[in-house]
Formats: sequence, structure tokens, C-alpha cells
Amino acid sequence: MGRRRGLMSEHFKEELAKELGFYDKVKQNGWGEITANEAGSMVKRAVQIAEESMARDKT
Repeated sequence: MGRRRGLMSEHFKEELAKELGFYDKVKQNGWGEITANEAGSMVKRAVQIAEESMARDKT
């Protein structure tokens, strides 16, 4: 079974990691080294960005 394709682009994930302050860890050790809390923070922020975008599109 192949790997499932991610929903977020690599660039978007990197930008989120930079914004949330753990990009250096990702850059040095890869995505496998982030904590569950950090991953959750990324998802939460991505949802916030999507909601903001949808709200702007409605106006």
C-alpha cells in the first residue's frame, strides 16, 4: 500500500512551522520529529486560515 498524499503542500507546512516556531527542528530532523502538540497546532492554524479565507470569499 502506497503512502497517502498529504492535504497540505510542503511549502504550506513549512510556513506554518515557521509561524509556530518549530521550523528549525523540522529543517534539522524532518517532520517525524515534531510532537503531537506541534502537529495539532499546525492543523488548528491551517483550519483557522481556511476559515478566514472562506469568510473573505463570502463578502
